[in-house]
Amino acid sequence: MSINTDIGPAQDERPVPAQWISWLIVVALIYLLLAAVGAIGDGFKLATASNAKELFAFASNPFIALVIGIVATALIQSSSTVTSIIVGMVAGGLPIDIAIPMIMGANIGTSLTSTLVSLGHVRDGKEFHRAFSAATVHDSFNILAVAILLPLELLFSPLKHTAEALAPFLVSDASVDMKSFNFMKVILSPAADVLKSLVSWIPDNVWSGAALVIIGVAIILFVVTAIGKVLRRVMVGRAKTIMHNSVGRGPVSGMASGTIITVLVQSSSTTTALIVPLAGTGVFNLRQVYPFTLGTNIGTCVTALLAATAITGPTALMAMQIALVHLFFNIYGIAIIYLLPFLRNFPPLMATTLANLAQRSKLYVVAYIGGVFFVFPLLLIGVSQL
Repeated sequence: MSINTDIGPAQDERPVPAQWISWLIVVALIYLLLAAVGAIGDGFKLATASNAKELFAFASNPFIALVIGIVATALIQSSSTVTSIIVGMVAGGLPIDIAIPMIMGANIGTSLTSTLVSLGHVRDGKEFHRAFSAATVHDSFNILAVAILLPLELLFSPLKHTAEALAPFLVSDASVDMKSFNFMKVILSPAADVLKSLVSWIPDNVWSGAALVIIGVAIILFVVTAIGKVLRRVMVGRAKTIMHNSVGRGPVSGMASGTIITVLVQSSSTTTALIVPLAGTGVFNLRQVYPFTLGTNIGTCVTALLAATAITGPTALMAMQIALVHLFFNIYGIAIIYLLPFLRNFPPLMATTLANLAQRSKLYVVAYIGGVFFVFPLLLIGVSQL
């Protein structure tokens, strides 16, 4: 007697229409997620009612410059935008010794986006622990990189010297139109216009900006919850194998994936915001997410390099130097921290500790976000002005 072991089609062999519908839902939710991240940045711009360059005018020493880089990027929600502004300001006469700490601060500030996205998993303890640790491993690495490289830069200037040596080989009369390269901005502009129209009836920019931030956060919470449910259905079989082969196979593959995806979307904030829900739902673990986030640090440097190529004349060399400083800051950070065994595990350990505290009480999340990205930087600026 034969026993029929056929219990139906495997999950990755479900009818094609159902597969396509699920993937279309994922694409739509990702689009909403990216639009929400952009809405938060737009809302902060409206609420502050000022240009980011005005914030940079307070830079009077390297430590204040570092803080300004952190706060500006946390508010604007785009390290690409901040680094491009810094490149332009160096071309306009900002001392490169002040610009370097700003670039470092931008690396820390950009980590806020993924931390906010992780809050979408807050209702499920295990998912939130995975998502929050995946988000804060990026913060932890960037903070450690600054703690190591900023003192070295102030003492020996390795980043400045490396950039000065290489910049002359990359400066030419040709320029690249960065705006046309950033196709993600074009794709997301319809959604951005719709979200802005929702608050356009509010006359005061401060309140309309705050409302836009609230709408962005609400969309993130909804999308992360919804995308987690859909990903459980679609990230099986071949789809899961493909993702693991590109992101989860090993550190080199993970870094390469993070770099390539970030170059394509022109935003490390976007890339890390996409990986956090996958970590929260268990598709990737912290060990796999860690090198991926390091790749995003490399990929985001392309924007500053493109901005530098668009500058011509006598200041073009200085602009290229600060763009290269951004690139080599991330390369040196990876070389020092990830390649040295006694430092490699520190960011995951710090992220896991933060996740344990956050799982115990959500007040730790509020204290962490407010303290690292806003309260401490602003206090440091205030004390320095006394």
